Amino acid sequence: MNVPMLNLKLQYARIKDEMRRAVDDVLASQQFILGPTVESFEQDIARYTDTACAVGVSSGTDALLLSLMALGIGKDDLVITTPFTFFSTASSISRVGAIPLFADIDPVTYIMDPARLEEAIVSLPTERRRRLKAIMPVHLYGQCADMESLAAIAGRHGLRIIEDAAQALGAYHIKDGAAQKQHAGSRGDCGCFSFFPTKNLGACGEAGVPRHEQTDDD
Repeated sequence: MNVPMLNLKLQYARIKDEMRRAVDDVLASQQFILGPTVESFEQDIARYTDTACAVGVSSGTDALLLSLMALGIGKDDLVITTPFTFFSTASSISRVGAIPLFADIDPVTYIMDPARLEEAIVSLPTERRRRLKAIMPVHLYGQCADMESLAAIAGRHGLRIIEDAAQALGAYHIKDGAAQKQHAGSRGDCGCFSFFPTKNLGACGEAGVPRHEQTDDD
């Protein structure tokens, strides 16, 4: 029996009329590039994730790439991420001329282990540690990385955080040890989402969103 890797036909059948109306509205407006539909989507994502702003882009990979560029990360800088992820996490670092380093995962959650991140940082020679600019944790399988611990480590070492939340729209973690929800992608300096059709909110093709936490230094 031939079992397809992905079959969204039943899902589409349930929302076909709504999707057709949305597409017809865009066609009728003739505003295919940016326009009010994209702006409304950006505002909805920012509101849903409790963040200041969001920007629609062509893919989750481009969201990562633009986030690195927005933080000024480039040639010969170092960024620590996880080895257990889609290749775009590391390749986006390479594409801006930076060098990806890896901190191993927790064997239970498969997510970046804060203790191993700390080890990876302190084991760097002084010259390389000066070139370390950011960490890029990845949220996977409905689980969020331990952002409390990762943020504390980043703060001690003066590092920026780019959250790869490509698979995590709608997931959240507990903030400051209290029963307060904080959405995946909202804790770091930037959070990146993907809307590839296989994701938990999929587009009809590629799409992504980086969100950037604006500060007085930016």
